[in-house]
Amino acid sequence: MKRLAPRLTALSALAAVAAFAAAGCGLSDGSAQSPGQTTVTVYSPRPSNITDYVVKEFQAAHPEYKVQLLTLGAQEVADRVTAEKARPQADVWWGGTPSQFEGAAGKGLLTPFGGDILNRVPAKFHGTGDAWLAEQQQLQLIAYNHDMLKPADVPTDWADLILPRYKDKILIRDVAPSGTMRSVFSALIYQQYAKTSTPDAGYDFLKKLDANTKDYAANPSDLYLRLQRQEAPLTIWNQQDILAQAAKGAPFSIKVPASGAPVNLDGVAKVKGGPNAAGADAFATFLLSDKTQAWLAKNAFQIPSVPITDKPEWLANLAYTELPVDSKVVTANTETWIQYWIDHIKNRG
Repeated sequence: MKRLAPRLTALSALAAVAAFAAAGCGLSDGSAQSPGQTTVTVYSPRPSNITDYVVKEFQAAHPEYKVQLLTLGAQEVADRVTAEKARPQADVWWGGTPSQFEGAAGKGLLTPFGGDILNRVPAKFHGTGDAWLAEQQQLQLIAYNHDMLKPADVPTDWADLILPRYKDKILIRDVAPSGTMRSVFSALIYQQYAKTSTPDAGYDFLKKLDANTKDYAANPSDLYLRLQRQEAPLTIWNQQDILAQAAKGAPFSIKVPASGAPVNLDGVAKVKGGPNAAGADAFATFLLSDKTQAWLAKNAFQIPSVPITDKPEWLANLAYTELPVDSKVVTANTETWIQYWIDHIKNRG
């Protein structure tokens, strides 16, 4: 498996498409394939500890396929798939929010997986027209460096994050390229939208949060590093990644806000017109298998969308309050809300 260097913008993705077309070829990892072997190209924002395991095991189980992986932020994947519509380069889009997948489906960029995989995933975790499938559920919550903050000093709810005592004590993953942060901010705006039918009060909250935010980290690795360096003690992120970092020794703890945690669906989709449709089906079938999802639950703290026979103790005992969100309203408005945050809120506090 070769991990490709990312191209970070839709503009560069468009340039890449032009280059591929001119060259008459698709993405290549530069190594020879075995006789009869074909390439499955996967675009994903998922962490390397997850993608490396899944890709390695998939290739071992399916030696007829070689996986080519391109790692980008979730929104960057969405932008790239859109830019490549005329000549799709990816077979699988692995990792993204419902609003990103629904947006792509509405543009005709996705197609349902074949085989029995649709029956494996409960109907409530299917996107519109089966264009994408939820692989996992992620809890979005408050996390902190417990070497810097005592539990009693941690915000107990979302509203506490804008209190004066947390000025410059918050680091946030840059929102625009992050599916996780787009989902969190949209859920927070929705709490006010549900009361007033306008996002204005939600924007006001995010302005105050921006005023308390010391900086926006470029990517998850940068966020973890800066939290460990004690640049600031607090962040907003998903339970899965925080627990995974803690398991590796990071001084991180989680706090489920009193009003509840947004539950985000993280999905997988087959790119319409991708070079290897059969390979895409095989990859999704392997990814959503009982064995793979049980490993991810045990080793990557993943909450699977499919039933698994061997639940780790943490998952069997998991209890939480979900922050209410109307997914249809959020899906319809996320792009507008986040663009407003980019244009009028970020770094203006």
